[in-house]
Amino acid sequence: MRWRNQTLDAEDGALPGLDRAGLVRTVQTPEFDGVTFHEVLCKSALNRTPESSALPFGWTINPMRGCSHACRYCFARSTHEYLDLDAGRDFDSQIVVKTNVAAVLRREVNRRSWRREPVALGTNTDPYQRAEGRYRLMPGIIGALADSGTPFSILTKGTLLRRDLPLLTLAAREVPVRLAVSIAILDPELHRGLEPGTPSPRARLELVRALADAGFAVNVMVAPVIPCLTDGTAHLDELFGAVAEAGAASAVAFPMHLRARTRGWFLQWLAEYHPALLRRYRQLYGRGAYVTPEYSAWLRGRLDPLLSRHGLDRDVPPEPEARSPRAPQPAAQLALFS
Repeated sequence: MRWRNQTLDAEDGALPGLDRAGLVRTVQTPEFDGVTFHEVLCKSALNRTPESSALPFGWTINPMRGCSHACRYCFARSTHEYLDLDAGRDFDSQIVVKTNVAAVLRREVNRRSWRREPVALGTNTDPYQRAEGRYRLMPGIIGALADSGTPFSILTKGTLLRRDLPLLTLAAREVPVRLAVSIAILDPELHRGLEPGTPSPRARLELVRALADAGFAVNVMVAPVIPCLTDGTAHLDELFGAVAEAGAASAVAFPMHLRARTRGWFLQWLAEYHPALLRRYRQLYGRGAYVTPEYSAWLRGRLDPLLSRHGLDRDVPPEPEARSPRAPQPAAQLALFS
């Protein structure tokens, strides 16, 4: 492996949170300037969702922790603190990779007790962030789920998913497969400021087209809608139009939530680049994570007619090959990101 000479001693005690997570080695490479990978051995691949969540899937898989997409608004930032890492720069640059996740998953889904409940990927950090190009965890995960008869869904901003499109097409012949793409911003400058590590919006629209051409009913998450920056009628109309033209079957949108450490990280960016909006944000969010009910209702009134105009408000029908009555519905799946 090209990184062998880049390895650092995993027992140096520098990252006790990672030691608890099963750290094997820490890797840096010029190909990923500024990013450090911490390779761990996970004990379990499947994560149970709370019964109270009422989600259409009972389990999730997160092949990595942390995300080089570096989205300022990412709700998952606080999870890095469980590893004694910070929710800001560390979340963007200290990526934990579960190198054995596919093998562990295959053992779990081959147990007699496994009930083949729907599994979702992309509910925490993106499984198709840049590191997937090096570690290639997803082909093994897709294969394990399909071979065991387990329906699954994927939400991503990563155009690397196109690499696995032939494998996903084969999997969809065996189990229900739902694919969703996140596109919240069209403006190039705003995209670079808020989602600096992600593929461009246009590249993601091309991904939607490729998935639709392959026969998938693609759902697009036009979210989060960022108050005063992406909630204008012109921006939303153009974005929904582009999504529809790309062949998406449906879309879902909702306002940005600023939970826990994400709030401070986002507001730090806002203070630097759009200081005039800070007062408005204090009014919209107060001291909580959610916008006021008045703003939420106002935005819903703007979104619904636009979704309808572009034909994106319809439910995605079940796949013809679906075997499970609990096949995940994209709109409900994406609610996990709210």
